[in-house]
Amino acid sequence: MATSSPVTAAEGGHGVYLLGLRGTNAGITPPPGVYFANNLYYYSGAATASQTVFPTLGGQAVADVKATVVLDLPSVMWSTPAEVLGGNLAFSLLWPIGGPTVNAGARLSSSLLGFSAAGSQSDSVFTLGDPAISASIGWHAGNYHWNTALTGFVPVGNYRFGALANVANHRWAVDVTGSFTWFDPKVGLDLSLAAGATFSQENAATQYRTGNEFHLEWAATQYLSKEFSIGAVGYFYRQFTPDSGAGATFGQFMGQVAAVGGTLGYNFKIGNYPIAARVKIYSEFAVRNRLEGTAGFFTLSLPLYVNGASARRESDVDSAN
Repeated sequence: MATSSPVTAAEGGHGVYLLGLRGTNAGITPPPGVYFANNLYYYSGAATASQTVFPTLGGQAVADVKATVVLDLPSVMWSTPAEVLGGNLAFSLLWPIGGPTVNAGARLSSSLLGFSAAGSQSDSVFTLGDPAISASIGWHAGNYHWNTALTGFVPVGNYRFGALANVANHRWAVDVTGSFTWFDPKVGLDLSLAAGATFSQENAATQYRTGNEFHLEWAATQYLSKEFSIGAVGYFYRQFTPDSGAGATFGQFMGQVAAVGGTLGYNFKIGNYPIAARVKIYSEFAVRNRLEGTAGFFTLSLPLYVNGASARRESDVDSAN
């Protein structure tokens, strides 16, 4: 099978930064303590246009792609009592487990693997991905909360060269993100925004370097009571430099996607432990050179330990997401 104008963007059709992970309370750094959050992520998308070609993370090039991704994303945050530049210093670790099921209508040639065009193929995997390690500083002034985070993605996950499906990206990457939240407890309104950029190194196995990427996430959430909240969420992504390297054989094209959706939150207690549950659903549009589909998050978060008797509103536990 041949294509007249093949296009691609970001190896595997996605970046290392998971769009939609931030949302309500994005700018809030919780009081000093240790916090746990678990995000269950589901994505279903496709790129069936005949002119669209994707380089998989395993080094193959495929067309007419459909993918379903299921990931569990446990994370731990340590909000320290230390202050840096007048803000609270925090560290976090997130380590994904799971993976995609990929169905490709055609497998195309790859100089790295030494094959030419072939027929349809499918693959799936369930394994450990690459961990993300973050350091952040958070500030507060009345109803205003903001933070900046530096995240490193470490390529130590289970990477399968030559496979259609991978959860590990097999490349070093760094992300810089700034987040802002305005929350008025009197009216129960939370307005949050997070914007950042991701910079990737080359995947040494495939000689493919994903271009630099911009991402923006937002949420407008209304608390109807201490327990319930409802709101709108969305994200926008765009590459601002093209892919490169010997493995980027299908051109220097840049990806883009936007999404809008809704969120529901419920705060409750088990004993003395406050727990926050949140659901977010995103529907994608304005897609270029990527899969287009629907993404969903189900999040449970709780404090494992809070220093002293510091007590912000219970919904602050959401910020450990």
